[in-house]
Amino acid sequence: MAKIGNNINIVCLESEALKVLIKKLAFEISNEIHPWIDEKEAMGMLRIKSKTTLLKYKALDYIEYRKLSSKHILYNRQSILDFIEKQNK
Repeated sequence: MAKIGNNINIVCLESEALKVLIKKLAFEISNEIHPWIDEKEAMGMLRIKSKTTLLKYKALDYIEYRKLSSKHILYNRQSILDFIEKQNK
């Protein structure tokens, strides 16, 4: 990190490192602002195509969800991330 004057710091990053940093930051902000996601996004995060599998995860309490109406269910993003992390260990 180079210093210019007394108050300004300059940080140099390779373009790929900057892209990774921006993606991580955007994900963190999104997770804080929108902790609840719809079925499509939940299935995308879990990398599954079957609604049956999603229902199984729900029934086994692997992921947290909220039922807003009979047809509208939201899933907790962090519980999905925790489940994925447990599966990768």
